Amino acid sequence: MQKAALELGYYHTFSGMSNVGQIELAERLLEKAPDGMSKVFFGSGGSDGNDSLIKIVWYINNIRNRPQKKKIISRWQAYHGTSVATASLTGLPSFHTAFDLPMNNILHTESPDFFRYGLEGETELAFSSRRAQQLEQMILAEGADTVAAFIAEPVLGAGGVVTPPEGYFAAIQKVLKRYDILFIVDEVVCGYGRLGTWFGSEMYDLKPDMMTTAKALTSGYFPYSASFVSEEIWELIKEGSVKYGNFAHGYTYAGHPIGAAVAMANLDIIEKEHLVDNAATVGAYFHEQLNKRFADDGFVAQVRGKGMIAAVQLVKDKTNNTFFDKEIKISAKVAHKCYENGLISRPLPSLDSMAFSPPLICTTDDIDNIVNVFDASVRSVMTEVL
Repeated sequence: MQKAALELGYYHTFSGMSNVGQIELAERLLEKAPDGMSKVFFGSGGSDGNDSLIKIVWYINNIRNRPQKKKIISRWQAYHGTSVATASLTGLPSFHTAFDLPMNNILHTESPDFFRYGLEGETELAFSSRRAQQLEQMILAEGADTVAAFIAEPVLGAGGVVTPPEGYFAAIQKVLKRYDILFIVDEVVCGYGRLGTWFGSEMYDLKPDMMTTAKALTSGYFPYSASFVSEEIWELIKEGSVKYGNFAHGYTYAGHPIGAAVAMANLDIIEKEHLVDNAATVGAYFHEQLNKRFADDGFVAQVRGKGMIAAVQLVKDKTNNTFFDKEIKISAKVAHKCYENGLISRPLPSLDSMAFSPPLICTTDDIDNIVNVFDASVRSVMTEVL
């Protein structure tokens, strides 16, 4: 950061301007990105990254003379940001209540959460098929010629650390292809090693037309996001410049060279210290230890997640998945006790779950410490409420 600041020569990136830092970073990212990604647009965070892609979706459909094809489908329990548009995409009611959201042209299909919404006796594969059918029914009800894009996280983050059930994305992507609907993959949480692969798309065989990344791109040392588009979309954007003039979108600090330098250094560390592989091996150990520790406890119904992200589902009684009364605020109580004992965790109150995202540098000893502190903390709380 210091070196980049001392060498700073900077001009905003509107009107085709650029700088060496973001050019080099874009080239490096495209080498790692899923197949089909062609160009990168930089921003300051996941919200403006997703916001940029929403605008591009609308823009290219105007270029294609399809002004009615503008609706974007998200999912309940999804998290995609807090701007007016991205909070609309977010499928958590608290982000809509009293904000006059969601805005027009943003729709929500059903959640992929098999634990909560699977029917009695239903397999994951059958559940995934049902969810794909529900998406298709929504598209047909709205009119396929009005639906432009579908957005999804590979693993739901704030919505419960929910991994896709068997066959889910294969079924969903068939529907999208059938009706010429773009697939936007939100990799803000999953990207850059969190799941034990560079991107969640790689793990779940996703074929994005557009993709948003942030967070681990700079490991939080600088506000930065990178949104990707396919070559086909890039060509349409160029076509739009001929038709409408300058592509009138950007941010003052988009592609800032200090942020680019931070991202490059961060990627160096991830690669040199083999942190993606570490997330895979130590992450597997993390899930193994959580499952083993609470296998015989009636207050834990499920351990979810992949790699270095996990959620523990708290229940009053797992024999019939009886949830705690909301007034108890069980996850907040457990999070407070964890904090008192030296462990930062994230309560997900609407889901009665505890979420964890350990640093990618964690060792198995670190994981043992995390699990031990959590174990002691949650048992302390349960003696009070059960």
